[in-house]
Amino acid sequence: MTEQTPNSSMLEVGELTEAEAYQLAEALKLQLADHLQPNSDDDSLRRMVAGLGDQRGSLRLTFAQSLGSVGEAAVPILCHALKNNPNVVIRRASAKTLNIIGSELALPNLIEAFETDDDPVVQGSSAGAMATIGIPAIESIFKILSDKKCTAFQVGLINLALSFIGAKAPDAFNTAAKSGNPEIRIAALTALSEQVQSGSSRSARNLLLEALGDEEEEVRAEAATITGKTLDPEDAEDQLIILLQDTAPQVRKNTALALMKMEACHSIEPLMTAIKSEPDNQVKAVMEVAHNQLKRIS
Repeated sequence: MTEQTPNSSMLEVGELTEAEAYQLAEALKLQLADHLQPNSDDDSLRRMVAGLGDQRGSLRLTFAQSLGSVGEAAVPILCHALKNNPNVVIRRASAKTLNIIGSELALPNLIEAFETDDDPVVQGSSAGAMATIGIPAIESIFKILSDKKCTAFQVGLINLALSFIGAKAPDAFNTAAKSGNPEIRIAALTALSEQVQSGSSRSARNLLLEALGDEEEEVRAEAATITGKTLDPEDAEDQLIILLQDTAPQVRKNTALALMKMEACHSIEPLMTAIKSEPDNQVKAVMEVAHNQLKRIS
């Protein structure tokens, strides 16, 4: 027997008066306190989703927790509200509730909301829900990142989501770190930075070191920055010193800062050599700051 998809009329929600919302929330609180799952019939779901539009935050939280307790049975109506409801408060709360549930079934709607909803809170909560879904969402998240219409704000949200996923499944990014798309390679490195710093993943550390020799200067520059934040001098100082002579000014600048950040005192002389031959005044100024700081430390 095939599962029937609810038609749109079954998913439409109305409004609750303040009194109705309060009474329903109080009843749901008692059920949650007794560890009882709220009713999941169509009318009950519609009323709880309508309650997500209440102006009282404590009531919205009760409705979200109740829908979260219902679980996947609430996903269709929440996705419909996320996509179609004109009330931005309901769209925001729907995305946050889908985050509580963490069901892969919601992924297509979360992607659509992230890409098309003009409300930054909806975008952020949708990204958070994708992060909660975890590994099944990675490919879709990277596709968003590859879209030229992806804004700087969205890139930031994606990096946060990927970092959250990477903390739980660092090996999931091994393939992405070798992607043909440099933006995806950068995002993968950013997601793996926590694992590199904690030393919990040798493969993440190796991927970062490999990225220092990437063919794209943007990747090398980001890899240098992450290296300075996550590794000790004995792990990467020699490779960073080589990058002081890189063809790209941004790579040389980031490398100098990375050496200073990791307190790589053996790089003092190489930095002085690089300063003498550096053609870019801005890069030279950064190298001089790094050189002087390291001399003070040593």
